[in-house]
Amino acid sequence: MTDGPEIAAARIEADRARTRLFATAEQLQQRLSPKKLTKDAWEGAKDKGADLAENAVDAVRSRPLAATGVVAAISLFLARAPLMDLAGKIAHGFGAKRATKKRPKTSRRTKKDTETVE
Repeated sequence: MTDGPEIAAARIEADRARTRLFATAEQLQQRLSPKKLTKDAWEGAKDKGADLAENAVDAVRSRPLAATGVVAAISLFLARAPLMDLAGKIAHGFGAKRATKKRPKTSRRTKKDTETVE
């Protein structure tokens, strides 16, 4: 049995389509490999981090006082508990000095004082 020209052309076209499909599948496999995805994600993160750092440096250069204020505010926020403890100690320290009066000296009893006279 001989195939007609239409069937032969269809088989050739099917072979070409199969070849393109396998080539596309291979490309997808390479693009979606974990190693490639990890590398792309890492490169993207590095680029984004570099861009953010560059923008931050530019912002600080253009407004150094505002940047200093922001850093100071963040530092105070993060150190609020130790600063409050320090303020409490200072306040109690000053209050304790004001409230403390000199105690009168008490005499110590000696052995002679406790002996009974015969």
